[in-house]
Amino acid sequence: MSMSLEERVRSAVAALLHASGESQTELASALGVSQAQVSRRQSGTAAWSLVDCDAVASHYGIDVLELLAGPTRATEALPADRRRVSARPAGTAPPAIVDGGVR
Repeated sequence: MSMSLEERVRSAVAALLHASGESQTELASALGVSQAQVSRRQSGTAAWSLVDCDAVASHYGIDVLELLAGPTRATEALPADRRRVSARPAGTAPPAIVDGGVR
C-alpha cells in the first residue's frame, strides 16, 4: 500500500529534519511559523500547504518535487553542506554493549 501525498510530505520533512540535524523549532523559525504549527503539520492535525512545501524545499536547498516524492528522494537531494556532521567516521561501528555497559 502506497503512502498518501500528505504522508509522503510528513515523512520527507521528518527525514530532512533528521538528516540535517535540525529541530522543529529551527525549521519553524526559518519558515516564520511557530514550533507548534510545525508539530501540528508533522502529526497530521494540520496539513502542509503547497506554499509550505515550497518554503521547506527552498530552506533545505532541494526541488519541491523531491520533497513531494517522499523521504528517500528528499534526503538524497539534500546538499552535502546541509547534512549534519556525524560524531563517528562513516563505516565505523558504534561501541559494543557488553553486560549492559559500553566498552
